[in-house]
Amino acid sequence: MSLTVQSPAQVAETLARLTLTVGVEEEFLLLDPHSWQNAPSADAAREALPAALRGRSQVEFRRSMMEMVSPVCTDLTQLYRTLRENRSGAGAAAEAVGARLVAVAATPVGEPDLEVVDTPRFHAIARHYGPIAHDPALCGFHVHVGVPDRELAIQVCNAIRPWLPVVQALSVNSPFHAGADTGHTSWRGMALERWPSLGPSPYLHSVEDYERVVGELIATGVMLDGSMVLWWARPSLRYPTVEIRVGDVCPTAGETVVIAGLVRALVATSIAGIAAGREALRPPEHLLRAAHWNAAHTGLSGTLIDLRSHEPRPAWDLVDELVATVGPALDRHGDRAHVVSGLAELREYGTGADRQRRAAAHGAGLPGAMTELTEATIGS
Repeated sequence: MSLTVQSPAQVAETLARLTLTVGVEEEFLLLDPHSWQNAPSADAAREALPAALRGRSQVEFRRSMMEMVSPVCTDLTQLYRTLRENRSGAGAAAEAVGARLVAVAATPVGEPDLEVVDTPRFHAIARHYGPIAHDPALCGFHVHVGVPDRELAIQVCNAIRPWLPVVQALSVNSPFHAGADTGHTSWRGMALERWPSLGPSPYLHSVEDYERVVGELIATGVMLDGSMVLWWARPSLRYPTVEIRVGDVCPTAGETVVIAGLVRALVATSIAGIAAGREALRPPEHLLRAAHWNAAHTGLSGTLIDLRSHEPRPAWDLVDELVATVGPALDRHGDRAHVVSGLAELREYGTGADRQRRAAAHGAGLPGAMTELTEATIGS
């Protein structure tokens, strides 16, 4: 008896009628509330978590980082509730060990303890990449959208590439490093360029093509092994999802949920396009990388590169076009009102980077910005 193997387009046709699941991983820094330097208190903070939340916490690369994950969700209200629970519980645990949980994407002052967490895996990474692995900690957030077919997941990653710089610009939240303004809205985005296995995913034709490319990169030493596929979008290594990793950790749970809803709609729109036989746009690799650099540099305060026309456009014009592009998917999932209202607030109050700079300029400097950000982390 022969088994029928469905093509990505056939799988996409089925998924295009379903509600896609969504989940989020958020990374946070633990900071000393007096010096605002990184506090190597993650082990103690995880021990202080309520038992119900301990299973949602994962060990991260640095001792100043806490990662909290959501369960698999089907609607944004459920996701928002769980992220608030995660942040509130982790914030209380951090305070219990003398630190503060802060949703900031790059070490704002300094990290006295640059050792990696004591696991064989992390030590192997540190040996392989050397000083790069001992850079001060950086924090992002990862959105997982349910795509259970790996061949289809490869095609989705191809299709969403032109819009990911816009997603990155929405999340920028790391203007400070070493106690000073870097001139960039996402220092995390800049600093991660030192890692050779990060950045936009290459255009791939199939799972076989994916495995060939990863094998070649491992052979060169760029990747230590297959787990070092750290592209901005990838088929998840652990879950039946597409994982989008481009964003800075957001100041508030509300902003995380808005961007997660937009990302789910982008994945759903790509699936509908694959089902209809539409070819993914394939921008030049140099321009794709430049678009991400530009997004990390300016956020939403200037222009972004429109990867369809290869021209700079006002950033908010591209945000509006992204919403229009994914509008049917927002409607199908019941997310339009939530996403549109959240983006309106972002337009009014600015990105996390904008708000950090504004707080720092109002007399209290960087400590004032970190105090405000600490309150935002667990407040909304």
